Amino acid sequence: MYPITLGENMKSRRVRFAAGLVAAALVLGACGDDDSSSSSGDNTSGGTAGQCSELSGESIRIIRNAWTASALEAEIMKQLIESQLCVPAEIIDIDENSMFTGMADGSVDFVTEIWPSGIVADEQAYIDDGSVVDMGLLGTTGQIGWFVPDYVMTAHPELATWEGLMDPANAKLFATAETGDLGRFLGTDPSYSQYDEPIIKNLGLPLQVVYSGSEAATVAELDTAVANQEPILMYWWTPTAAVGKYHLQQVKLPAYTAGCADDPAMTACDYPSDPLMKLASAKLEAKNPQVWAMLQKVQITDEVQLALLPAVEIDQRDPAAVAAEWIAANEAVWGPWFA
Repeated sequence: MYPITLGENMKSRRVRFAAGLVAAALVLGACGDDDSSSSSGDNTSGGTAGQCSELSGESIRIIRNAWTASALEAEIMKQLIESQLCVPAEIIDIDENSMFTGMADGSVDFVTEIWPSGIVADEQAYIDDGSVVDMGLLGTTGQIGWFVPDYVMTAHPELATWEGLMDPANAKLFATAETGDLGRFLGTDPSYSQYDEPIIKNLGLPLQVVYSGSEAATVAELDTAVANQEPILMYWWTPTAAVGKYHLQQVKLPAYTAGCADDPAMTACDYPSDPLMKLASAKLEAKNPQVWAMLQKVQITDEVQLALLPAVEIDQRDPAAVAAEWIAANEAVWGPWFA
C-alpha cells in the first residue's frame, strides 16, 4: 500500500514511505545496516551451496517494500542470484514513486510483488511505454479487508457483514476513549493505501478511523486485544501469519466492482482480490539476460508465503536466515527458475 490522495485510483499495495523523501536518494541508497542486503564479494549469503567461487558482473538491484512477504522474496531473489548465477545482488528500500521511475531509468532492476489494482495512471504509463515490463504473475493472490478476531464474530454473528455495524450498539463494541460513542476502526500506517474513511462515510457507519502508525503497532494492539478477548475491528490483509495466529475473520463489505473505489465521494465497496505481479526495468534484459529469464519463471505461491511468514512475523526471525533455510530445502521449487 502506498499513500494516495482520495482523488487517485485505489491503491491496494502495502506501503509507501514518506512522500517527502527524495527519490534519487532512495534509489541510490541500499537498505541500511542489514548485512544480508548488501552485495558481497563471495557467496556467503546464498541459501544453497551454489557453484560460485566469486561474484562478478554488474550488481542486480532488487526492490524491497516495507512488508514481510516483500522482504522474504527479496532475500530469496538475492541469495539465488548470487549462488546460482554468480552475480552480486543488493536489496534496495525505495518508495513507490522512485520505484517506478527507478525501474524506468534502470537504477533499480525489479520488484517481485506488485498489487495491480493499485497501479495508477502515472505508473501505468511506464508499463505502457515499455520502460517497465510486466514479468507475469507471482503466484500469490492478496486480499485487503476489514477483520475481527473469531470470538467477536462468534458473539456477534451479525458482524459477519457491514450491515451489522450500522447498529450503533454493535459499533460501540469497538469504541475507545478517543472515539467516544463511535466505534474505532483501527487503520495502520496512514501512508498505506486504504479507503476505509470514505467507506465508513458513504455507508453511514458510526465508526471512526484511528491509525495505529505501523504494521507492528497494529499487531501489538491485536495481540493485546486477543489476550484479553476484547473486540477489535481493523484493516488487515492476506496472506499474513497474523490471520491464522489470531483467527481473524473478514467482515464482508459491499462487493468490489470495477471502478467502485475510483471516486471517494462514491466509494462504498470492498477491496479487490489481487493476483500479485512482478515488474522489471526494460533495461534488465540487456544488463543480465539470465536474471531476466529467471524472473519470468519465478513463482512464490500463497502456500509458500504462508509457510515462510510465521517465522518472521511471529517468531521474529531474520528474513535472510528464513529465506536461506527455504532455499536449502526447496530446490525442487526454485530449480526450474534457472532451467
